[in-house]
Formats: sequence, C-alpha cells, structure tokens
Amino acid sequence: MSGLTNISDDELVRSCIADDAKAQKLLFDRYSRKMMGICMRYAGNRPEAEDMLQEGWIKVFRNLGSFRFEGSVEGWIKRVMVNTCLELLRKNKMQYREVEIETAEEMGSLQVNSSDSLTANDLLKMVHSLPSGFRSVFNLYAIEGYTHKEIGKMLTISEGTSKSQYSRARAQLQRMLEKENKYFLVSAR
Repeated sequence: MSGLTNISDDELVRSCIADDAKAQKLLFDRYSRKMMGICMRYAGNRPEAEDMLQEGWIKVFRNLGSFRFEGSVEGWIKRVMVNTCLELLRKNKMQYREVEIETAEEMGSLQVNSSDSLTANDLLKMVHSLPSGFRSVFNLYAIEGYTHKEIGKMLTISEGTSKSQYSRARAQLQRMLEKENKYFLVSAR
C-alpha cells in the first residue's frame, strides 16, 4: 500500500476500477473526511450523516467506471455525495413550504458583528437545526454555489420555492444568531 500513497488521483481511480482493494481503501481514506463534512451539512445529526456517507461511497465505487477523467475525482465524488444526501432527504420526505417570491426577497440578510466569536461549529450546529428543506436549499445555494434554478431541478421544486426556502433559512438563522447575540452576514446574491 505504501507504493500507492504517492500516486495521482487518476491512477488511483484506474486501480480502483481494476478492483484493487488497497487502492479503494486509499481513495476512501483520501476523501472520506471531506465527504463526511458535506454529509454533516445536509444531515440532521451524525448518525444520519454517517448513513449518507456510507450510501455515497457505495455509489462512488459502483459508478467509478463512469468517471470520465475530465475533471477532478474529488469534484466527482463530491457531486455523488451531494446527490446521495439529497436523494436520502427526499426519501425521508423533506418538507418545502411555498412562499411568494416577493415575500422571500423582502426577508433580510443575516448580518455579522466581527467582534463576536462565532465558530464554524457554532454555525454548523445552527444549520443542522434547520428543517431539512431549509437546510438543503441553504447548503446548495450558500455553500455549494448552485443557482435557485439548478436547485429547483435537483430537488424537483420551483425556483420560487428554492428562493423562499433559502430566505426562510436565512431568517431562521438570523433569529438564532440574535438569540446568541451574534451576527453573521449571508449575502442574498
């Protein structure tokens, strides 16, 4: 296995496709922490994130032969993980509430007071406490960088519902932050 540790991702993928168990373990070891971070953003708790991670890795190894070596393997794995998270959330009946677009656009941004000590873990805990529909749209838009149109297609919801979910997530996070006397700015883009 020590001979594999210095190989490129592309060579590692080729070895994985050839059913090299050591290469498969190395690929998992190389990216599992980052992928767990992604799953934690979508899950409501650690056990749910671990289930998402496991399902995601099953899909990665099942479909690795479809990787076209056109982009990074990390990006490809990340996309598989995000899609797996969304699929599992849909199976668990993620809830979306319709809000008029005008109402969604009127809801305020979160604001930051840099003198407060807000850690990434604090914010992650707050995001975890959001309802799954809010959490998913917030993650896809604010963290993953998808447009509301793309999110709508991914989640089979309207673009307006995506905008309203994001806006409501921001408003709920704002209330949580105000309760903690902390402020955080999330741009409405």
